[in-house]
Amino acid sequence: MSSTKTTEIAALGEFGLIDRLTKQLGRRHATTLHGAGDDAAVIDLGDEVLLISCDMLSEGIDFDLRYFAPKLLGYKAVVRGINDIVAMNAHAEQIVVALGVSAKISVEFLDELYEGIEHACKQYNVDLVGGDTTSTLNGMTISITAIGRAKREDVVYRTGAQEHDLICISANLGAAYMGLHLLERESRVLSDIDNPEPKFAGNEYLLERYLKPRARIDIIEALAEAGIRPTSMIDLSDGLASDLRQICRSSHCGARIYLERIPIARQTTALAEEMNIDPVIAALNGGEDHELLFTVPLSMQEKIQSLQMVDIIGHITSEQSGVTLVTPDGEAIALKAPAFDR
Repeated sequence: MSSTKTTEIAALGEFGLIDRLTKQLGRRHATTLHGAGDDAAVIDLGDEVLLISCDMLSEGIDFDLRYFAPKLLGYKAVVRGINDIVAMNAHAEQIVVALGVSAKISVEFLDELYEGIEHACKQYNVDLVGGDTTSTLNGMTISITAIGRAKREDVVYRTGAQEHDLICISANLGAAYMGLHLLERESRVLSDIDNPEPKFAGNEYLLERYLKPRARIDIIEALAEAGIRPTSMIDLSDGLASDLRQICRSSHCGARIYLERIPIARQTTALAEEMNIDPVIAALNGGEDHELLFTVPLSMQEKIQSLQMVDIIGHITSEQSGVTLVTPDGEAIALKAPAFDR
């Protein structure tokens, strides 16, 4: 009697699984300019291209209904989808929403969810143009398909980083991760208490970064106005370590970032120390930041610095150099990432 050996998904990691599932997918149409492997697919429209991304949120994995009011959940789901288009250096114009809903979800909950979706659409000038709804046995899933347009020459991929390029990020890191930890801590502490009063005072910024992220359209617009076109870019959703390694793998290069240059908010550091969490780990591996990580030519250093909107945290190196984090005392450490290192 023969038995078939199976492989656990965890053995591959997120990116290993994606590679396995997509490596044999061919392209049958010349209009498909770019498929799996970036924040969005790119479809040829002539002088312009169509960008399409799909982002799924699953209850218990990506969100917990104990923490998320339905309006906030709808808002965040849209922002996550929009940011995938923004990370391609483009503006989203439409979204499509698909829901999987169990019997525990009320009609009133869905009304409020769509209020949050509409609020995000209005804020970022996006149209909701369709979707689908189905039932699930338990839990809830939300899928956002975002659609945008751009001039072909304006699109930025993960593949364009060059040696000596500057590595930039659009905001401090780790705040969303600590906001989630704060919510989880208060939920545990107050789980057996009637009329609980969670202690969030002083940490409102961290909660907002987790519950209500921003679509960083302002960054790509500021870069365009300054005449700066990134050589590569990615949505910072999986943590700096994972997303930087994504760029390096796609661009066949290495990177060198400096610990003292990674911006970490005061509130992030304070709560991390209170909870015995290394704030550097929060910044490198926490995820959920939904900021932009991008590279620009070294010749653009003065222009980038004059914007006063981004932080330069390192530079691109040769592929043979690997991806390293340099400590304040000059020690270079290989940068590990959960989605890669199994």
